[in-house]
Amino acid sequence: MGDDRARITPQQIRQAGPRELAIRWADGAESVYDVRDLRLACSCAHCVDEWTGAGRLDPDSVPADVRPQKIEPVGRYALQIEWSDGHNTGIYPYERLRVLADEGIAPH
Repeated sequence: MGDDRARITPQQIRQAGPRELAIRWADGAESVYDVRDLRLACSCAHCVDEWTGAGRLDPDSVPADVRPQKIEPVGRYALQIEWSDGHNTGIYPYERLRVLADEGIAPH
């Protein structure tokens, strides 16, 4: 597997704690995400204007204790997360999850 592909291929996805989701990547790196930060990073059309890219999601509308209720793979390229606040339309491509980790959304 090439280095680029290994960077965005998950080997394991697990709940790392009550407020954290962890992904171990094929290149050996591990990203740990605060689940509320992931919810706020949703880029679906409900959360982000698809024409302008401007955020539509009011962070104050997302409960501090939001959590994933169901996590499903979407093909071999993404995760779909059903959230405790009822939101379930966002798809999180693995490539974007890795970028979020690289940008510090995943603090560990």
